[in-house]
Amino acid sequence: MLNTVSPSRRMAVLLTLLVAFGPVCTDLYLASLPDMARDLATTTTMVQLTLSAFVGGFAVMQLVYGPLSDRFGRRPLLLGGVAIYVVASVYCVFAPSIEALIAGRFFQAVGACCGPVLGRAVVRDLYARDQAAKVMSYMASAMALAPLVAPTVGGWFHTLFGWRSNFLLLALFGVILLVLVWRMLGETNQHKDPAALDLGRMLENYREILTHRLFLGYVLTMTAAFGGLFSFISASSFVLIDVMGMEPRHFGLAFAFASAGFLVGGFIGARLTHRFGIERMVFTGTLGCTIAGVTLAALVWSGLAKPGGIAGIVMIMGPVMAFFASCALVLPNATAGAIAPFPRAAGAASSAMGFIQMSGGAVAGWLVGTLYDGSARPLAAMVAVMGLLSLLVYLRLVRPAARP
Repeated sequence: MLNTVSPSRRMAVLLTLLVAFGPVCTDLYLASLPDMARDLATTTTMVQLTLSAFVGGFAVMQLVYGPLSDRFGRRPLLLGGVAIYVVASVYCVFAPSIEALIAGRFFQAVGACCGPVLGRAVVRDLYARDQAAKVMSYMASAMALAPLVAPTVGGWFHTLFGWRSNFLLLALFGVILLVLVWRMLGETNQHKDPAALDLGRMLENYREILTHRLFLGYVLTMTAAFGGLFSFISASSFVLIDVMGMEPRHFGLAFAFASAGFLVGGFIGARLTHRFGIERMVFTGTLGCTIAGVTLAALVWSGLAKPGGIAGIVMIMGPVMAFFASCALVLPNATAGAIAPFPRAAGAASSAMGFIQMSGGAVAGWLVGTLYDGSARPLAAMVAVMGLLSLLVYLRLVRPAARP
């Protein structure tokens, strides 16, 4: 085990795996959702609650891991969280009902949440503001491999072994990550705060964070963009498989186009952020989200994206790919911009940011599931609204606060 931690490629890989907890847990079993509804004799809305419950658990635990890590350090919280995740994943393999599976997914999130929250805090521990944005952009590019690979792997395992095999893969992923954290990650929090868990101090920290206009602007901007992204993640299998007629084993190939967009966007952001600055990159990303979302809505609602053929799928996945690429410009840069003002409360800032972001994603996913009418229209409308909202929030909150 390393007692000291220095920024390195090996550390960047570990941090990327930690941050990838969310995408891996949501994307691996997406192709299984329609069959899960049939196998467990339940509705589309109930099956989609396995996603919303995970995101909801993620949101709640964001508020817990940050202050705990500010007090006790990042390493012990990571080890405990990953262990909880492994146990919950094994439970999901044997869940007898949709209600039990929803509960298992919630506790999966309780454990998995440690990865993104503390991974971002570790980046803040190790890197300065602009360098942190660059590192997070590279991490976003590498992290795009998770949704690029996970749905394809999950689709094939679903075809060969059934949907429960996906949760066995998730448990294995957790075991590997637990070993890597134990062997590679030393403590990075060099400013442990003995009063971080004092209720009055916690409330004061969150009051300071949540009233910081630039923090609030960045977080609400990325929450809107993430809401559009999660809307697609939540409804994509139903739209592409049930509406457009795609086979489950091919679902990952379509999803890979969206992930490739995120990969390209993250790579561009990593190369250009240092030159153009965080604010300009976030503006470019929100503008791209708006254009992509409106284009998707126009193609679907006009009837041009017709079911039953490759042309319709392309008309959906083209704008979605552009939306994902734009999100890759927004999310890492907005994350770095939001956390930067709080060097001694990076965990709490990361927690507050993650809670708001994931809560927004859960609400967007629930709305898409509730409004689902057997067509792609609710999904397209939600993506367009979220893209436009991200741009409006940036112009109203971030741009004025970021001016000298």
